[in-house]
Amino acid sequence: MSETDELTQLRTTVETLTAQVRALQDQLDIMQLVAQYGPAVDSGSGEAAAGLWTDDGVFDAIPHLRMEGQDDIVGMVHGTGHQSLIHKGCGHVLTAPHIVVDGDEATGRSHALHLRWDADAGRFWVFQVSANTWRWVRTERGWRIAERVNANLDGSPGPRAMLAPEGT
Repeated sequence: MSETDELTQLRTTVETLTAQVRALQDQLDIMQLVAQYGPAVDSGSGEAAAGLWTDDGVFDAIPHLRMEGQDDIVGMVHGTGHQSLIHKGCGHVLTAPHIVVDGDEATGRSHALHLRWDADAGRFWVFQVSANTWRWVRTERGWRIAERVNANLDGSPGPRAMLAPEGT
């Protein structure tokens, strides 16, 4: 193999590895973003929770509440309903999402569990299990949530369909 061929092969290898590292970093950054949601809302940190979204991001908690923009998300976390939940003991646990990155946008799906404390029994119980679909965008601040749709897995076909692999 000539020196020119070796240099071409090296460049190709470096370009391939660079693309793979970027893809892995995108996946990791998005997973870290999702992982921050539960601790933010369970600690009552409305600004931290809202900061996970784009300025005009949407959080649709079907059928209870649709939040548009960071101010709505801050309002939900600081609102009496949510504050009552966290002061009685609860946890929002999100599973690692399946992520499909396409340039500066990504989509995904995952589960979320809402756990509540039962002081009389001295234990937590699963209050809600939901399907989530996500749309993320790369911004100047890194990856942010552009849209999250959360629907209870109550046996109805809509929430189940949210979890189906793309193209099925």
